[in-house]
Amino acid sequence: MIPKQILKDLAAAANSKKAVELKRFFKTGHGEYGEGDCFRGIVVPALRALARKHGGQSAGSCEELLHSTWHEDRLLALMILARNFERADEAGQRAIYRLYLANTAWINNWDLVDLSAPDIPGEWLLDRPKTPMLRLARSGGLWERRIAMVASHAWIRQGRFDDALAIAAILLNDRHDLIHKATGWMLREIGKRDLSAEESFLRRHCRAMPRTALRYAIERFPEEQRLAWLRGTHP
Repeated sequence: MIPKQILKDLAAAANSKKAVELKRFFKTGHGEYGEGDCFRGIVVPALRALARKHGGQSAGSCEELLHSTWHEDRLLALMILARNFERADEAGQRAIYRLYLANTAWINNWDLVDLSAPDIPGEWLLDRPKTPMLRLARSGGLWERRIAMVASHAWIRQGRFDDALAIAAILLNDRHDLIHKATGWMLREIGKRDLSAEESFLRRHCRAMPRTALRYAIERFPEEQRLAWLRGTHP
C-alpha cells in the first residue's frame, strides 16, 4: 500500500499551470507517443527531493505507485527504486530488477526510461549476459526498445561497448524517432570514450541509419567532419 504521506506530498507539490506545459511537452495529445498521460505538474528536482525523503519504501509500495495514472507518481516510484537498488544487496537488487522488467508497461515515456534504465537493468546486467536487453530491443513496444538502448549507458560508462553496439545495430531500422535519438545518443557516449569504436560503427552503417540517429551520434564532431559524415564523404 502506498503510504499516505507520499500521496499528500505529491498532491501538495502539484501545479496545474505546469501540468498543462508538461502535457504538451510530453506529447499527450491524440495519436502522440504520450497519448492520454496525466500530469500533476511537478518538476524533476522536487521529485528527487521526495525520493530522498521517502527512500527505502518497500517494493510493493513502489510497484503500486508505479501503477499510478499520474506520470510524476510513476517517475517518483522509479527514482525510489533506483536509489534502493544502489543500496541493496544482490538479492535485493535482483528483486528490483525483476520488478522493473515485470512492469515495463508502466515505464511509458522517455523520461521514465532515461532516469531508470541505466541504473536498474543496466547496472544489474553489467557483469551478466545481456540477453534480456537484446530481447527488449526486438520488442514491439516503443518504450521497451528504448529501455534496451538506454540501459546500455551503464555498460558504456564502464568502457564496455560491444553489447551497446549490438543493440544499436538491431535498432538501426526502427521507425520511431525516439529510438533514433536514443541510438545516436548512446553512439555519441561511446565516442566520448573511444572515438575509433564509434567511427568504426558509423562507417559500416551511416548510409543506412536514420538521419536523426546519425546527427545525434556526430553532434560533438567538428563541423567539417559532421558535414562529411552527413554527405557520406567521410574518410
